[in-house]
Amino acid sequence: MELVERAWHDAYHEIAPTEEVIDDILTCSQGDLGRLIHFGLLAVVDARDLWVAVEKIRAAETAAPAVPPAEVP
Repeated sequence: MELVERAWHDAYHEIAPTEEVIDDILTCSQGDLGRLIHFGLLAVVDARDLWVAVEKIRAAETAAPAVPPAEVP
């Protein structure tokens, strides 16, 4: 995350990304270092693509699981 903050500062001349962007990166990483690096880079290059990715993940998490209909004896 330190590298994301440094890159963000260089690209946007802001001290750090917003808490929302950091939360989105962590959500998309799902605890995987490779995904953390990928989505950290994506946040700096194009935060809109990060937003699309996090919305897909959040939609999948909140979707109700399919429940098969009860069998009639």
